[in-house]
Order: sequence, then structure tokens, then C-alpha cells
Amino acid sequence: MHEKSIDLLNQALADELSAIHQYMFFHFHCDDQGYDLLAALYKKTAIQEMLHAERLAERILFLKGEVVMEPAHPVETLHNVQDMLRIAKKMEESSVMMYNRFANQCSQNADNVSKKLFEDLAADEELHYDQFDIQQEHLEKFGEQFLALQSIERSKGLAGPGTQA
Repeated sequence: MHEKSIDLLNQALADELSAIHQYMFFHFHCDDQGYDLLAALYKKTAIQEMLHAERLAERILFLKGEVVMEPAHPVETLHNVQDMLRIAKKMEESSVMMYNRFANQCSQNADNVSKKLFEDLAADEELHYDQFDIQQEHLEKFGEQFLALQSIERSKGLAGPGTQA
């Protein structure tokens, strides 16, 4: 009865799994470069995407479907912060469009609970897009100084109290 919804939910799950992996990759590399604010944003977003994956899997199981745990895309191995932000925004924008489309399809198939789930996910992804967009604007406005300040703040913390970095 709900085969179409289960298929859409598994497609969304694959998208979320890709996002989790991609954002953790970005988190690791931003953290390694000392960009604590960006690293924290990527980590927080990855955790939110994990919660999305959990909600999708729970819905699939409720509908008596099989949860497919395969990411939709491989991780892009980017190290440039501007490229990371560009890809993150593109991923979120794509997810918003997909989830809106899936919500409409679930509505047409008389599955309003899955429809609501997709609407909620689309709203969350719009917030993620906005957060990445703000960071990209900061980077464009302040240039490398934006990143340097993050590294300097980390250095101060590593130096410990009462010392100069």
C-alpha cells in the first residue's frame, strides 16, 4: 500500500547518509586547519542530518518497509573552505527541492504523515542552507582574515590561561 512512500523515504535516507559523511569530512578538515567555527557548524549539521536519517528510518519501518543504508553519493574530497561551502549550499538546496517534491507525491498517495515529515525536513534543510550561506558571505566579505581569526582563537585556547599566543 505504501510502496511509493517507502521508496521516497529510502531515497531521502540515502541523501541524508551522503550529507552526514560529507559534513563529517568537512568537519575533520576544517578542524585540522584550525577553523573551529566552521568545523563546529559542519559537525552540528551532520548530527542534525543523523537525526533526519533516524526519523526517515523509523517511518520506513512503521510502513513495514526495509531500511536501505546506502549513501546516495560518495564523499567529495575537498579541502578548500570556499568549495566546501559551495557544495554544502548546493546539497541543501537540492534536498529542499527534493523533499518538497516528495511531500507532494506522498500527498497524492494519501500518506499525509510522510508528507509532513518531508515538509519538516525541507524546513530544516532551508535553515542549513541559510547557515552555510551566511558563512560564505562572511568569507567573501572578510576573505582569508575570516579564517585566520578562527585559527588565532584556537591558538589562544591552546596556549592556556595567562600566556600569549
